[in-house]
Amino acid sequence: METGRITALADVPEDSTFLFRVADDSGEEREAILVADADGGVACWLNYCQHLTHIKLDKGSGAPMRDGELVCANHGAYFEADSGHCTFGPCEGAYLTDLEVTVSDGDVYLTDEAYEFVGTGPLEGDDLDRTSTSNVEF
Repeated sequence: METGRITALADVPEDSTFLFRVADDSGEEREAILVADADGGVACWLNYCQHLTHIKLDKGSGAPMRDGELVCANHGAYFEADSGHCTFGPCEGAYLTDLEVTVSDGDVYLTDEAYEFVGTGPLEGDDLDRTSTSNVEF
């Protein structure tokens, strides 16, 4: 697949995520998120909880984070931002699906051979209900 510039590293918010779209080898579009750490590194994950994979971590306004971990607002699952490992919740022990990215001259590029960068923001026409029915507070 083609390498694509996603964004400037400076545009990836601290303690939240940057949402973008990718296409897999079959052309199916999916959402992915970037997470930056304090040292200027980034991790990239498909934007889906591992408990119920139709539930998104970032619903369009940034995924909630607590103590350096991504939090699924629906299930209360915690995922280490740098490894994608679920440390707490109904999918404890599972891992988020990672995508390979590279930072060069302050820009973040998708370098994963299985995906192609499509654009920033959420999928268009996504009409699934993403509201939280949990009692997880942020």
